[in-house]
Parts: sequence; structure tokens; C-alpha cells
Amino acid sequence: MIGRQDLIDDPRYASPAARLEHEATINAIVSDWTKQHDKHEAMCLLGGAGIPAGAVLDTKELIEDATMHARGILQVMDHPVVKDYRMPAWPVRHDGAPPAVKASPLLGEHSAEVLKDWLGLSEREVEGLLQDRVVGRR
Repeated sequence: MIGRQDLIDDPRYASPAARLEHEATINAIVSDWTKQHDKHEAMCLLGGAGIPAGAVLDTKELIEDATMHARGILQVMDHPVVKDYRMPAWPVRHDGAPPAVKASPLLGEHSAEVLKDWLGLSEREVEGLLQDRVVGRR
């Protein structure tokens, strides 16, 4: 795969124990090969040879990866403050479809409902807390 046919019958790499003894050399050989390819090319070459491999993507690459959008892992969320917010969804599928993502409540968005419904405060009491800036409302 890496063009080093000279290593095929080398006894230093014939068994897992032998390879472990020469780990630094193996790492250098693999490193020399990977430096010749970008991460996507290396992934494709290894995968084409039947070797499981995946490119490690940084955050920017993940956000811009078209397959992440096509598979529904990244979705554009309707957010009340940040328009067209790209959000990762849970990648596991239970029914074959990606779960929909939605914005979490904003700070103070449900304060009045909680104070009234859970604590039994009146509208007047809630308004007083809002005016005194004890709680906020979005």
C-alpha cells in the first residue's frame, strides 16, 4: 500500500511482538508516507486497500463538509437570535431520519410562566419582579 515492498518479508515486522519492538521505526515509515498525502487522499487510499481509516476533521472542516449536511448531521436551525445557525444533530437514527434540532429557550423566556404556574405568583407579583429586575423576560 505504501510502496515499501522491501518490508514485506522483513522479520522485524513479521509478528505483532516484533512490530512492537520496532514501533518507532514503523511510526517513522508511516509518517513519511502520510506526509506525501493530504488527510482525505490518505483516507481514500487506505480505504481502497481495505484498511479502515478516517480523516480527522477540524471544526471548520466539519461545518463545511457537504456530506455532514446531506446526511442530516449538520442542520440549519431556526434560532431567534442567530439566523441560519448550523447545529450538529444526534447522528444516531432510530427511524432512518435525522432528529430535528431546535433552539433551546432563551434566558428568561419562560420566567413568567414558571413563576405563575409553578410558584402561584400573580401577574402583578411577576410584573413587580420584572420591574425590580429580579427576573428577566426575553
